[in-house]
Amino acid sequence: MQKTRKSALWRQNRTAYLFLLPWLIGFFCLTLGPMLGSLFLSLTKFNLLTPPKWLGFGNYQEIFTKDDSFYNSLSLTFKYVLFSVPLKLIFALLVAMALNKGIRALGIYRTVYYIPSLLGGSVAIAIVWRRIFEGDGLFNHFLGWFGIQGPSWISNPDTIMYTIITLSVWQFGSAMVIFMAGLKQIPGDLYEASEVDGAGKTRQFFQITLPMLSPVIFFNLVMGLINSFQVFTPGYVIGDGRGGPIDSTLYYTLYLYLKGFSFFEMGYASALAWIMLVIIGAFTAIVFVTSKYWVFYGDDKGK
Repeated sequence: MQKTRKSALWRQNRTAYLFLLPWLIGFFCLTLGPMLGSLFLSLTKFNLLTPPKWLGFGNYQEIFTKDDSFYNSLSLTFKYVLFSVPLKLIFALLVAMALNKGIRALGIYRTVYYIPSLLGGSVAIAIVWRRIFEGDGLFNHFLGWFGIQGPSWISNPDTIMYTIITLSVWQFGSAMVIFMAGLKQIPGDLYEASEVDGAGKTRQFFQITLPMLSPVIFFNLVMGLINSFQVFTPGYVIGDGRGGPIDSTLYYTLYLYLKGFSFFEMGYASALAWIMLVIIGAFTAIVFVTSKYWVFYGDDKGK
């Protein structure tokens, strides 16, 4: 009887399994398989030309005890994440609130603001950004109209980081669209009731808009953290592919790339990749654990 029931259940769900099959094949062959292979290589010395030589945790020990470039790249990446993620979220929210006022041609504005998110991660945009902030670039020409002599922003280790952060903030379109969707879901009755109680715009923003948008902020924050930790293209293109000047753009993923594809230390690079996976997982877990203190859902009654 139980066997007959299982057979009937299989026939009922057969179509669903068939639709899931391409994803399952892709997951096991293109995601899980390479991940396990990378984990094995992280425990070996492998240069692509000779068979992997087992080292155990030797790569990890060298990374944490002897590799100054590891700590430098990690520090730069943390700094990038610390500035780029909050600034992008703030800017995206401000633009979303401005567009949520019911202006004309909203679809056009939304498309225009979203385009940088589609193009911002490309090599072409990074090249354009490099040209804008060169010594004789467009930005310094603009400053020249006001009699200001600007430096070569991408040649100065103290300023190149902020040009790349600006590029990241410029790609605010995805977060903005999600914020706009969240703003549409906030009941207008809440604002009307607060106005009757004498609440101003500032109080409405902090006591209605932000709490009701907290699930959207949570989502954008998690996605922003994951993407920012993996910054690569701007550092590679604007920093001449080597993290220059003076390793000021040697972000973690760029350092990993150089170790693997310039020095052919694939085992070492795999270890770096797994360390980054753990770091991203730890930060994501922290956001999830702390979310119960600041994320409000509509069904959280009595909290």
